[in-house]
Amino acid sequence: MHKKVSDFIADILVEEGVKHVFAVSGGASLHLIHSIADNKKISHICNHQEQASAMAADSYSRVTGNIGVAMATSGPGATNLITGICCSYYDSVPALLITGNASTKRQTGSTGVRQIGFQETPIVEVVKPITKYAVSITDPTEIEYELKKAISIAKSGRPGPVLVDIPDDLQREMIDVQNLKKYTTIEESLSEDKSQKLINSVFDMLKESERPVIVAGWGIHLSNTQKEFVKFAKTLNIPVAFTWGAPDLMHYQDNLYIGTFGTHGMRHASFAVQNADLIISLGSRLDTKSTGSPINSFAREAKKIMLDIDENELNKFSSFNLNFDLLLHMDLKDFFNNISDKQLEEFSMNTEKWVNQIKTWKETFKELDACSEIKTSQVNPYVFGKKLSKDLPNNSKLMIDTGCSIAWLMQSLEIPKSVRVFHDCNNTAMGWSVPAGIGAYFASEAISPITVVTGDGSFMMTSYELATIMHHEIPLKIFIINNQGYSMIQQTQDQWLNSKYIASSKDGGLSFPSYNEIAKAYGIEYIEISNTSECSKISNIMASNKAVICNVKIDEDFRVVPQVVFGKPNEDMGPLIPRDIFIKNMLVKPLD
Repeated sequence: MHKKVSDFIADILVEEGVKHVFAVSGGASLHLIHSIADNKKISHICNHQEQASAMAADSYSRVTGNIGVAMATSGPGATNLITGICCSYYDSVPALLITGNASTKRQTGSTGVRQIGFQETPIVEVVKPITKYAVSITDPTEIEYELKKAISIAKSGRPGPVLVDIPDDLQREMIDVQNLKKYTTIEESLSEDKSQKLINSVFDMLKESERPVIVAGWGIHLSNTQKEFVKFAKTLNIPVAFTWGAPDLMHYQDNLYIGTFGTHGMRHASFAVQNADLIISLGSRLDTKSTGSPINSFAREAKKIMLDIDENELNKFSSFNLNFDLLLHMDLKDFFNNISDKQLEEFSMNTEKWVNQIKTWKETFKELDACSEIKTSQVNPYVFGKKLSKDLPNNSKLMIDTGCSIAWLMQSLEIPKSVRVFHDCNNTAMGWSVPAGIGAYFASEAISPITVVTGDGSFMMTSYELATIMHHEIPLKIFIINNQGYSMIQQTQDQWLNSKYIASSKDGGLSFPSYNEIAKAYGIEYIEISNTSECSKISNIMASNKAVICNVKIDEDFRVVPQVVFGKPNEDMGPLIPRDIFIKNMLVKPLD
């Protein structure tokens, strides 16, 4: 049977379970997009910039657990994908980027010139450092092999984005689909004997521990081992500290739930991690936000166990003089699958004293920091976060942007059991949350309520996607944390540059438009929350069946507290607490 290459590509995507493709049209991608539109089993979603397409595909993958797909034309269309590709690459999200390019006869080849075909760009070479696999199709009979190979690579091992570039003339070629080169997936796993020996070592170290903490990260969601993880932690009665990629793994009222830790985490959570005698890192690469600085100050008196599917992540710490007692190069699925119910149930561990100590820290530091009690004429973001938590609908998805928005929410959210929280954790691109909200909406097939929390600076990066929301009548709830500037940057300028807010405030050259007028232009309902008492409006916003933009007004001087200042370890967060209280509560020796 003969088919056009672009039609065959659409068939493969359907076969892979993809129901939506995010795209911006262009001359070199027309056949690709038309074939998606002509296939009744898959839909195209038009964005207004390719960055948004890549971010929506990234979010689509995070929500479905399947691969997300974005399409773009050559040249600027392809290069606009890059920021979104980075979001997927650094967070290990499987995404497929399909780009068109100049026809094969109009490519530079070995001529030495910069460009021959219109908008010709060597996108494969450009994105190789930020993809798991990137290839340009030169033979139409290899399309099945290369596309399925790319998808397999994206999903296997440590997941990540892949790019397939297809010249315009090859998209139009007719191929015999019965006689194409095939790709066979090869799966690798550690032997059961080796896995069991490593797991036995974990239990041996647990036997000697009195103050264990599990660090739980985004990899638990990626590996789809949420239930196994919770069973492991609760059966062994080990307290859990969370990275920003996984604050929703356990209910905040669970006895073992510590909270988010690190440079912008909760003070009591960082205290627990830093004073532990055993750290078990599952699903986290332990980035510098987690370890603090210097890196070797992280949990410095604890024995440390780290599991990661990427051996490079395990080996990197030797360069920073941070020692680990046990490194497990394995998939979380293999780890949990090799722990028997009998092994869990027969293991006895009494952590009651340690759990109570963490609760004491939580109450002590909550009273000292008193974030919710900070007086302001506008909205206290910590109160906003708690109120938002209470009003989030069941089974909803919360997409959070970078900057103070994520920091304030990670310190204040009390996440309901059925709510999933998503954040672009490592690339932390301003503007991710709005296109991510669009991706999440289609990923959940318009069933799950979607809430977006973004900063005023982040919103400006992708506000054009309100047109996509308007076109599809997506009932997105968008909360703009509006403090008239880049507050997280200002906090750095407070520390290093004498509070001169150059390029981060209105006086420093940065201005913002009227969000009311923007909402009006797109036919979207607009609401303001001007002071803390008006957070009561959130429940009505959530009850609406239409899109809403809510302008949450924050004082320009309101800061993230607590936060680690440069030169201090994670337990010594600013504003510094009285030294006698700090020393009294430390179980390990303070650095100064």
